[in-house]
Amino acid sequence: MAAVALGLTVLENAIPSPLPGVKPGLANIITLIVLARFGWRAAVWVSLLRVVAGSLLFGNFLAPGFFLSLSGALCSLGMLALSVRLPQRMFGPVTHSVLASFAHITGQMAVVYLWLIPHSGIAYLIPIFATAALVFGTVNGLVAARFMDNDDSHVPEIKS
Repeated sequence: MAAVALGLTVLENAIPSPLPGVKPGLANIITLIVLARFGWRAAVWVSLLRVVAGSLLFGNFLAPGFFLSLSGALCSLGMLALSVRLPQRMFGPVTHSVLASFAHITGQMAVVYLWLIPHSGIAYLIPIFATAALVFGTVNGLVAARFMDNDDSHVPEIKS
């Protein structure tokens, strides 16, 4: 599954972006599916292997882009750890995806502000990134839900 996520990362990097830093996060679909089917540990492994292997593949390991990706992935995983504890009848893959997407962009904006561009002007980018997080989080959640069986359409409890 990590290889599929890495393949989607490669595909995503081949798609031109109208705004730097705005990407659909296609590999997060795989993370959601792995979380639902195989549990928390497997989802963490898939997500972190994708970040490290992708950075090695694109030649930005330990560069700022790597730390942006890593911070986004860690915040997203943290949000998924919390969101899977929400009532399953009201919160499904789409909700989890949107929350993870917002956490991802929050982690990245924090790294940008605390390390790369410590200027309050980056706050003007928040509405753009929040809109992208909402749109792509919803689409990715719908795609992930479509790939899951009807019986598995809700994220189960975190498995150890």
